[in-house]
Formats: sequence, C-alpha cells, structure tokens
Amino acid sequence: MSTRKTTTEKGKFTEHIAFTFLQQSGYEIEAVNWRTGKLEIDIIAKNAKNLVFIEVKSRAIDLWGDPAVAVNHQKKKLLVRAASMYMEMVDYDGNFRFDIITVVGYDIDKLTIEHYEAAQHASFKFFIAFHLENN
Repeated sequence: MSTRKTTTEKGKFTEHIAFTFLQQSGYEIEAVNWRTGKLEIDIIAKNAKNLVFIEVKSRAIDLWGDPAVAVNHQKKKLLVRAASMYMEMVDYDGNFRFDIITVVGYDIDKLTIEHYEAAQHASFKFFIAFHLENN
C-alpha cells in the first residue's frame, strides 16, 4: 500500500499546519475552507486589528520557487470576490487584509512555513486595490 499523500490529503495537512501556526501566533480562527457557491477561502481569522483572509499554498520541495507565486490573477480575483461576500454575509465593516501562508515539505519535522502578511507580493496588493475600486 502506498504511503504517498493524495492532493486532497496534502491540502488538508498543510491547512492544518497553517491553522495551528495561526493559533500559536495569536489569531482567532473564524472559518476553515469557507465556501459560497464555487468560491472558497482556506482560512478566515482575526487578530487584534484585522479580519484576515488566508490562502494556503504548498509544495513538496522549493525547487520550483516560492509556492506563493501560485496565487495567480484568477485566484486573486476569486479571493477578493469571496472575501467581499463573506464580509457582506457577516455584516463586517472593519479592517481586513489578505495573507498567504506557504508550506514547503510534507514531513512534519522538516517543513518550512512562511507567512506573508498583508499580501506582501506587490502584484497582489495592486490587484486588490484595483479590484475593490472598480467593483
């Protein structure tokens, strides 16, 4: 029997790692795998200042670069739309931001976690500002 994880198992594993990391960092988890229609947000959390929408990305090894680059234009558009719907649903009108958490490796003893707060990737910041202003 194979011990290789399926894509779904890898996703659940890395989301659990991100969930635990956020809790240990003082975040209050609001939702995991929140869905509306075909839109999904991996993790929705709160800290003292913001409601935070978090996309979790992973790779087995970093040979192909940072997994955060996999958050492409289409994914950004879907995240912003989903976050907008979530905030409307819960009647939230405060500060919010988009974060990316990357996990490299699937061995609990050898993985690397990076937390990009406020979507530090410049293209993501520009996209969010543009999308919110034009919708």
